[in-house]
Amino acid sequence: MNKNSNKIAFAGNPMTLVGSEIKKGDKAENFTALNQGLAPVSLSDFDGKVKILSIFPSVDTGVCSAQAHRFNKEASNLGENVQIITLSNDLPFALGRFCGAEGIENLITLSDHKEMDFGYKYGFAIEELRLLTRGVVVIDKENTIQYVEYVPEVTDEPNYEAALEVAKKLV
Repeated sequence: MNKNSNKIAFAGNPMTLVGSEIKKGDKAENFTALNQGLAPVSLSDFDGKVKILSIFPSVDTGVCSAQAHRFNKEASNLGENVQIITLSNDLPFALGRFCGAEGIENLITLSDHKEMDFGYKYGFAIEELRLLTRGVVVIDKENTIQYVEYVPEVTDEPNYEAALEVAKKLV
């Protein structure tokens, strides 16, 4: 499996990403993760829609919470042809608790904890922590990747505006 030790840091400490780094123009590989009810959900379940993948380490941190809230707010402005999917290695129960307590209703939240299928296929798995790194991926209706951000410092927020601008142009 590919490893990249030069892409991200966590609180200033270099970390190793495991998996295949993706880039704009790549075909989005199908992956499966678990929803809050422990049912498998695949990227292909959203075929025909623009997909924004919002990826973070743990919903129980301030920056990850802010990312979920921001994309939840933006989802209501994007229409039904865009689906925002949040991915982390949090347990499905933790994602459900967080969404219920915080009023997150406009996102599909998926847990990659079991197989790390997404993390390895998209190169977002942090080897040292067995968490996903922070980032955003925008995939068009034909499942071609149109935007990728691996946030260099995991404790920073992603560039919401850049990702949203790309997604809006694809609708």
